[in-house]
Formats: sequence, C-alpha cells, structure tokens
Amino acid sequence: MTTNPSGLHAARARSFDSAAAQYAANRPSYPPALLDALEELTGRPLAGARVVDVGAGTGIATALLHARGAHVVAVEPGEGMALQFRRTLPGVPVLRGDGNALPLAGACADLITYAQSWHWTDPVRSVPEALRVLRPGGALALWWNTHAFDVPWIVEQSRRVERYFGVRAAGERPRERRAAFDPRRADPTGRLDFVRRRVRWSRRVPVDTHLANIGSHSIFLVHADRAPVFLAEERERLLAAFPDGTVEEVYDVELLLARTP
Repeated sequence: MTTNPSGLHAARARSFDSAAAQYAANRPSYPPALLDALEELTGRPLAGARVVDVGAGTGIATALLHARGAHVVAVEPGEGMALQFRRTLPGVPVLRGDGNALPLAGACADLITYAQSWHWTDPVRSVPEALRVLRPGGALALWWNTHAFDVPWIVEQSRRVERYFGVRAAGERPRERRAAFDPRRADPTGRLDFVRRRVRWSRRVPVDTHLANIGSHSIFLVHADRAPVFLAEERERLLAAFPDGTVEEVYDVELLLARTP
C-alpha cells in the first residue's frame, strides 16, 4: 500500500509487508460488475488499455484488470507485498514506488487505478501525479471494498473491533459513509470531477478465512500483541452464530472515477 504518512498512520501503512501471504490468501477480490462500471464510465474496454495499478499490494485488482486484457503495470512501495505480487503474477511488471511520486513517464496511461489504496496517499501530491501520467482522455479510478453496514452481524462485529482497538470503521452510518467517500476529500485540489458508483456483492467463506481476512487489516497488524485474543474470542462468537462454520461477507464497493480535464 502506500505513502507519506506519519506516526500510527505510517505504522499501519508499513504493516502489510509482514502479512503479505495472509493478505493474498484471504482478502476479498472484486466483482465483475466493478470492471463493467469502469468500462462504462471510461467509455472504452479494458482490453488493450494501458493501466497503472497503484498500491497494487499482492495483485488482487491487478489480476482482474490483466484478465480483462488490459496492459497493466503495477506500482507498490512495500517490499513484502511486491515480493508476493511477483509470486502471484510473475508475468506482470511491478515497480517500487507510490502515488505521491509515480516512477513513470508522463502521458503513458489510459487509466490509473487505486484499489483499496488511495487513502494511503497525500492527494495534494497524488492528484497532480495522476494527471501527469494520464494521457488526454484518460481516467483515474479509486475504489474500496467496504462492509455492508445494513447487515446486522457485520455491524456488531465492527463495533466490537471499535471497542477493542479504539477505532471506528469508516462509513458505519449513512452520514459517515457519504463523508468517507466524498469526492472533495479524495481530491482537495479541486482539479477532478469524480463520478461515484456503488456496487454490492458478497462471498461465502469459512469462519477461519473471514478471521484471517480481518486479521490482515492494518489495525490488527499494528496491534499484533493484542489481536490474537480478539480473534480467538471472535471465532467462538461466529461459530455460535453460524453453526455450519460459514459466513457471508457482504460488501459495497465504493467507486470514484474522474476523467482527465
């Protein structure tokens, strides 16, 4: 993931390198409808497009873009994440760098994507960098898998995480959700005109996969001394609630997309 943070934010940004394999094995992917929305909003197919996937992590989004026929170059600052990326996608180039200073020539990309990673950048720097690297008529797409907070068990779990670690999940309430993915927050420079879409999807996974998924989030990684107790207690709660050992994770993908001015 990426970029110019300080203090706890910096520690959380760096934390993924220690859990790259866990991240790759357990994090959710994204639904085909998201890629359909990218093609609709950009007005062109992904096949043949030159795409830069920034903060690519282990390559979850990169793999989908590549499978659609895009010519993808990934950018990832973390050594551990980049190493896992190369194991997963050996045929796709990955460059070390971040969104605040892209290691790419100007006007070389049709589309720049940030899957689950824009919030690690400094938009005052990353917006001009995106505009520098995009070709005329290109687009910048930002998206996040967010918990569906109208699903009761997901809300309850998020509140347990909040109480235990002292953090709040972004967008737990409607007003918070609007603020968390407000285009003005994504681009404080005011140079981009974002269109917003939401795509709902779900996956059914074993309880242990779900726990490994949430355990790969930065708040768990930076509190590695405390996380195992929470995860063990959470496992007991979930098995009591879901006796067959399977949970349905429900997500809303929040997508922001802007064409170059």
